[in-house]
Amino acid sequence: MAKVDIENYTSDDLTSEKLSNLVDNRKSFKVVAVKDIGFMVNKIEGAIEKQDLSCRVYSEFRSAAMGAVAIPTPVTIFGGLAAMVGTAAHNIATFNPDYEIGKNKIKNTLTVVYKKV
Repeated sequence: MAKVDIENYTSDDLTSEKLSNLVDNRKSFKVVAVKDIGFMVNKIEGAIEKQDLSCRVYSEFRSAAMGAVAIPTPVTIFGGLAAMVGTAAHNIATFNPDYEIGKNKIKNTLTVVYKKV
């Protein structure tokens, strides 16, 4: 698999014009030091959908939630199973997206990857 060249931007650097240009040119990029992840995800999603492209938003650590099913307590088993069901439903609803947006709330970053290379 080819290595994707990803440039970093801060939320302030990512103007609507710059974002539109990145999506128009089918670029992958990372947004660092994000203050409001929900706002930024909506902004990026809007720019992608404005160009009639699709996207999938996911949490980069969702596998940790699903891994909780291996810890044998009723709460972790139920939580892990719920995460798996939710993830499967979301993946079906957003099958074969043009872009994936990975949210990392711990590092306050968003990784936006163009998938149709």
